[in-house]
Amino acid sequence: MERYTIHDFNRDFPDDDSCLTLVRDLLYPDGIQCRTCEEVRPHHRLAKRKAFSCDYCGTHVYPLAGTIFEKSRTPLKSWFYAMYLIASTRCGISAKQLERELGVTYKTAWRMFKQIRSLLGEEVDKLTGPVEMDETYVGGKSRKMGRPSKDSNKTPVFGIVERGGKVAALVTKDVKRKTVMPIIEAKVMPKSLIYTDEYSTYNVLTEKGFTHRRIAHKEKVYVVGNIHTNTIEGFWSILKRGIAGVYHSVSAKHLQAYVNEYAFRYNHRDDTQPMFQSVGDRVRQVRAGRYGTYSPVGR
Repeated sequence: MERYTIHDFNRDFPDDDSCLTLVRDLLYPDGIQCRTCEEVRPHHRLAKRKAFSCDYCGTHVYPLAGTIFEKSRTPLKSWFYAMYLIASTRCGISAKQLERELGVTYKTAWRMFKQIRSLLGEEVDKLTGPVEMDETYVGGKSRKMGRPSKDSNKTPVFGIVERGGKVAALVTKDVKRKTVMPIIEAKVMPKSLIYTDEYSTYNVLTEKGFTHRRIAHKEKVYVVGNIHTNTIEGFWSILKRGIAGVYHSVSAKHLQAYVNEYAFRYNHRDDTQPMFQSVGDRVRQVRAGRYGTYSPVGR
C-alpha cells in the first residue's frame, strides 16, 4: 500500500473547495452530464453554494446530494479528515478522540463516524479455497465455559476468510447449522477447500460438496501442516482488541457496523492506493447504488 501521511492529506485537501472537487471527480469521472442538455457539458463552481452550474443552460448539480455529507453543517474537510483517521489506524479511533481532533461536539463526532461506517459494509466476491471459517462472540462474559449458552449476553459473529484474500464477517443470531450453512453456500465457491475446528455445525460440509479439513482445538492442537484456522483467528484478534481497547463495548444493534469497519481495513490492506482513497471510492459506489449509474441531482 502506498504511504499516505498527514502532510499528503493537507497538501491534497487544504480547504473545503478541494474536498468538493474530489467528490465531483469521484461521482463524475467523465464529466458532468447536464440533466437538461442531456449530454456532458462544462460546469463551473458556484461561489456561495456547494454546487456546479452548466455553462450552457445554468442547471445546477449538487455533488453532495445522496452522500453522507448531504445537509451537514460540518466543514467538508473535517469529514475528510475523519475518513483519513478511520482509514489510517489499524485498531480504530473513538468518537471521543475525533471530538478532540476536530473541535466538534461528541454528538457530532459520533454521528460522523456512524455515517462513515455506513460506507464500509461491502459485499465481497465468492471466496475460493483454501478458506478458513470460525465463529466468535463479542460482548460480556459468558456464564459457562466454552461456547456461550443461550442466556449469555455475548453476540455471535461468523467469519470466513480466504487465505491471502478477503474476509466476510457477519453478526448472526446464533451459529447453528441452519443459520451458518446458507452463509457458507452464499459466500464460498462450490468444492472449495475449507479449514475449520471440530465444531459440530461444520459436520455437513463434505456432504455439501466441499473439501473439509479440521484441526482439533479441544486436544490443544492448533497447526498440523497446512491445517489450521490461524488466519480467521488473527482477524478475530484484531477485531476484539480494537473494540475492547478503543470502543470498550458495542451493543448488538450496532455491532455489524463495527465489524464492517475492521473487515474493510482488512480487505483493503493490499490496495495500491492509500486506504483513505479506498474509503473515498465508497462514496461513489454507495451513491451509485442509490441513484443508479447516473442520476445528477439538480435543485
